[in-house]
Amino acid sequence: MISNDLQSIFPELVLAIYAMLALVGAVYTGKDKLTGMVTYITAAVMAVLAIWIGSGTYGPDQAFGGMFVNDAFARFAKVAILIAGAAVLVAGKEPMVKRGLDRFEYPILIALATVGMMVMVSAGDLMALYMGLELQSLALYVVAAMNRDSVKSTEAGMKYFVLGALSSGLLLYGASLVYGYAGTTMFSGVIAAVQGEPSIGLLIGLVFVISALAFKVSAVPFHMWTPDVYEGAPTPVTALFATAPKLAAMGLFARVLFDAFGGVVADWQQIIAFIAVLSMFLGAIAAIGQTNIKRLMAYSSIAHMGFALMGLSAGTAYGVQAMLVYMSIYLTMNVGTFAFIMSMERGGKPVTEIAALNQFAKAEPLKALAMLVLLFSLAGVPPMVGFFGKLYVLNAAVDAGLTWLAIAGVIASVIGAYYYLRIVYFMYFGTTEGDVQTPMAPAAWLMLMGSAAIMLLGVINLFGIEGAAATAAQALVN
Repeated sequence: MISNDLQSIFPELVLAIYAMLALVGAVYTGKDKLTGMVTYITAAVMAVLAIWIGSGTYGPDQAFGGMFVNDAFARFAKVAILIAGAAVLVAGKEPMVKRGLDRFEYPILIALATVGMMVMVSAGDLMALYMGLELQSLALYVVAAMNRDSVKSTEAGMKYFVLGALSSGLLLYGASLVYGYAGTTMFSGVIAAVQGEPSIGLLIGLVFVISALAFKVSAVPFHMWTPDVYEGAPTPVTALFATAPKLAAMGLFARVLFDAFGGVVADWQQIIAFIAVLSMFLGAIAAIGQTNIKRLMAYSSIAHMGFALMGLSAGTAYGVQAMLVYMSIYLTMNVGTFAFIMSMERGGKPVTEIAALNQFAKAEPLKALAMLVLLFSLAGVPPMVGFFGKLYVLNAAVDAGLTWLAIAGVIASVIGAYYYLRIVYFMYFGTTEGDVQTPMAPAAWLMLMGSAAIMLLGVINLFGIEGAAATAAQALVN
């Protein structure tokens, strides 16, 4: 039995063992000798694991008595998490070196956080859920405060830690209520306990769990940490926060709602729809007055998580498929956008003011064009792929009878388009000349151009993501 269990967790095992061996290697060889290469080695390990996981099945669908689930949904999420993590590591290498933050511990912490994310999307038990979530969170608390010489970075790490501890408390309290009323921590046992007429205590436990998970995806009203942490953390770290952890948390959200509480969709559907509406509108409206591009992207992420939650609120397999398609597109857009934001500097120092991009298109027409495509896609302007991502979740909401939610999403999308198009206006029609430079390493340049190209070429068939997402959704909603 143990050999079958190990087969199912083999990718997580490989990444965890690699991280520990790398730490031991630092003790015996000295950090300075390995710092230059460990980022690329970590990214390579993650990329190889993504290819291997995506190539097919590699073990039983369940391990450790059902505590760990290795289905198509988990594999889809893991591939996206690993690719996004590897891409952000490589794109952020040069900016971290320039800022004097290229420390050996950084990629190792990202590897450990990725292990936590992979466990999150495979959790089949409340204990496994908590272990994965905390492994991810503890590593991310540290990297948020990586720049110890910066007051803002230290503040970002502290805020993230304190509010993250609050969300962990909510999760544990909710999990204890669920266990108390269901008599088990296994999702399979919980879903059996909620059949028919679930007890009020069980539903209260569900509300606490949803609140904790809403914190992890930056959904309103648990979004308060996002703008300050995005602004204060080093930009490569912000790029990480905006990509892989978002998909991991959304995957965990879907896992809990459908695997543990799939029998009472009507009881949680209204909560998720309400959170989705609040997130879409707050993200769309609050970003309008922002002058810092990292804070703007924080509010952008809040709005986008609202759209992803719209897919989940449908309570159907098509809704989960729409959420997965949307999150895959969102990750691609953000990798390219942050590859550009990481390169923004003035006199060798990082710049985050949007006004610095005035007339940028005159100096760097190709990069400006790539950013235009990405910003249009983030806004949901057709024919960019981002438009089809929003169309998917809107269709899922309408099919589930939530037409009012779809209408609210369209209105929020129109409002949110303003602040994306404002950046385009500055780049092409700014009244004063900006002074930003954007030197890029070849890898970051390729990610910017590649993600922009995907936003255009993906219109043909979304590169087959639809079929893989449909298979993953069917595996979850059965």
